[in-house]
Amino acid sequence: MGLGQRSPIVVRPWRQQDLSAICARAQVLAFDLDTTLARSKTRMDPDMAVRFAAMTNLRPTAIVSGGRFEQFRDQVLDALPAAADLSALHLMPTSGTRYYRWGGSGWQQVYAHDLSAQEREAAVNSLERRARQLGDWEERTWGPRIEDRGSQITFSALGQEAPVDAKEAWDPTNERKNALAQAVAADLPDLQVRSGGSTSVDISAKGIDKAYAVGQLAGILSVPVDRMVFVGDRMDPDGNDYPAAQAGTMALRVNDPDDTLELLEAMEPLLRA
Repeated sequence: MGLGQRSPIVVRPWRQQDLSAICARAQVLAFDLDTTLARSKTRMDPDMAVRFAAMTNLRPTAIVSGGRFEQFRDQVLDALPAAADLSALHLMPTSGTRYYRWGGSGWQQVYAHDLSAQEREAAVNSLERRARQLGDWEERTWGPRIEDRGSQITFSALGQEAPVDAKEAWDPTNERKNALAQAVAADLPDLQVRSGGSTSVDISAKGIDKAYAVGQLAGILSVPVDRMVFVGDRMDPDGNDYPAAQAGTMALRVNDPDDTLELLEAMEPLLRA
């Protein structure tokens, strides 16, 4: 079950919430990456990089996303201005199955929960079989469809390197990803299967998702989970940001990076107050 009682909840868009009250309580800020801080697999925009850097100087700030550490580096770290406080930044790639901190001269892995060879093989086999059954094994792809990230197996319907526009058009309602995730979950009852980014399904160890990640971070920072803000675009019950909301964070739903940028612009003066 993970942290706390995971009863069904509805996460409202951030504009429908009391942002002043949330910022007054916020001790930690946490963000999804793809479609939240940046478009899928693309570098963070300069304006976003400046606003995000400002957050690191106001509160401990985390990124929790399904991508590998290298994706965090290429999309976020390489885009950040010198003003960013790296010592306040917590990186939790592959949906929180790994955790990195800045060590002064480089990023150091704090923990990793890798799947066994048998679990990874079963995940790969199920993903291919179910994707073919459901018509999700596309003929044209850009890069590998299935990526073994050690602690997570990720299926990308159009390939890891697909153009952003093609990815965003493939399943705008999330129905195809959700159906594939449900089918694969039936094959792998001992593993965690979730609908991920715009074309992806992620598989990791049971009970290790974004709820686990925020719980770990809360313990490390000695901060109650309900004093953490989590910003993400997939806050629907089938989405991979939803467990962070269920864990008890102050969850803020965004549509895309432009929406997130407006949120950060609104949050900054409130966090400084």
